[in-house]
Amino acid sequence: MTAPVYAVHAACIRGVEAVPVTVEVSMGGGLPCIQIVGMPDSTVLEARSRLRCAFKSVGFDVPRHSITINLAPSDMRKTGTGLDLPIAVAILALSGQIPLNDLDACLFVGELALDGSVGSVRGEVAYEVLARDSHLKLIEGRSSPYRGLPGEPRFELANIGRLRMGVDKAVSCCDGEPVHVPPAAVLDYADVVGQEVAKRGIAIAATGNLGLLMVGAPGSGKTMLARRMTTILPELSRQDQQEALCIHSVAGEDLTGLLAGERPFRSPHHSISTAGLVGGGRPVRPGEISLAHGGCLFLDELAEFPSSVLQSLRQPLEEGCVRIVRVDGMFTFPARFQLIAASNPCPCGYLGDRDVACTCSAAAIERYQSKLAGPLIDRIDIVINVARPDPSLIIEGAEGMGSHELRGMVERGRAFATHRRTCAGEPPATRGATALERAVASFAMTDDAAETLVGMARQNHLTGRGIKRLCRIARTIADMDEAERIGRGHVLEASMFQGRRTS
Repeated sequence: MTAPVYAVHAACIRGVEAVPVTVEVSMGGGLPCIQIVGMPDSTVLEARSRLRCAFKSVGFDVPRHSITINLAPSDMRKTGTGLDLPIAVAILALSGQIPLNDLDACLFVGELALDGSVGSVRGEVAYEVLARDSHLKLIEGRSSPYRGLPGEPRFELANIGRLRMGVDKAVSCCDGEPVHVPPAAVLDYADVVGQEVAKRGIAIAATGNLGLLMVGAPGSGKTMLARRMTTILPELSRQDQQEALCIHSVAGEDLTGLLAGERPFRSPHHSISTAGLVGGGRPVRPGEISLAHGGCLFLDELAEFPSSVLQSLRQPLEEGCVRIVRVDGMFTFPARFQLIAASNPCPCGYLGDRDVACTCSAAAIERYQSKLAGPLIDRIDIVINVARPDPSLIIEGAEGMGSHELRGMVERGRAFATHRRTCAGEPPATRGATALERAVASFAMTDDAAETLVGMARQNHLTGRGIKRLCRIARTIADMDEAERIGRGHVLEASMFQGRRTS
């Protein structure tokens, strides 16, 4: 025995981040046992049985002492099987069965199998970020294929028996390689025919990061339009990609698309629970809106979602994050996403269709459409009525705007908006002004545009929220046209994408 106490660096997942944990091991007299303290959960306590079997399988001795393992800090609950490896390393180091060289410069994470092999755990990316920021070498279990940060080296330990030769010789270094997605897997808006107006609306929503709702009969192409929206969004920033990789890694999701630069696309079923959408459970896991971070969240059949589930989206849409409070603390998950929703106009889906008659009663239609109202819908800026395309266009294989052209429009609009905000001065004071005056003052408009906006607001009885929504769409259209001021044509086009509004 080389010392009365030995400690190694470890970590555990809390929310979508890896937090540092120090594994301290002490041996003393008394009956042989292994005791783990420091608020471990059941999966951590089960490590005692895995350790005994793994040690015997590779020829290590289980010290016949009273072994106390402390997981510091002791006021935070520890979860997951990733603490198996650091506990094993600390016991072996304290009992003198492995060399101590460079152990204090490593962060150990891994699950032990009964034969002594070391497996990977969820949250590999989060552990790599922690090791990089802490200037430690991450030692983890073997995983195939590699699922970590691109360009960051990782060190794999296949079996704890290899630690006899020292940690430097026991591990193998693996570098992340770029992931390429086959071209055949890429969707394109050129595949959607007869929906040029809807494509224009989607490009506007993508440019201004505006919420979008599509209403139309079954078979009109709403889902096809939504699934291709990620193809026209600009590339993910390095920070957003890293945050998305952490979230998906903790959730155990496939990282291939994210590593290749694709934005996430999530489409939960309408039977999803509130915890499944915003996050929750024990331990707390990210929900669908966090998995959509940096990408798109598509809510198909919006009217079928429970009202309580939809209203839980209000705070994330405004703040760009989810805050979940539990007894053991508050968890914050990033949730900046492009919201897309789709719905039928009535229960049968054919209200207003030019070919199929609607069979719903007036009461059923009113009851169904009442689900498409409320605080969440007020935060959706663009509403598009999507009609079924002419069958002759589909048969002839006609093509309209493709993803490449639409993406160019989005990138130019976003670049101009960034330039405009950088060069703009402080807006004029609007204290005591009406909602219309505040909206006009906040968005630079020509005189014709302001007069048109006043007429529309009076004719349609728009509230302050409705006026601001209309101005936001018009400002985005002006950015796409690289116009410093909102013109009359921009306001008129914006009104076309307001849908049927009552405010």
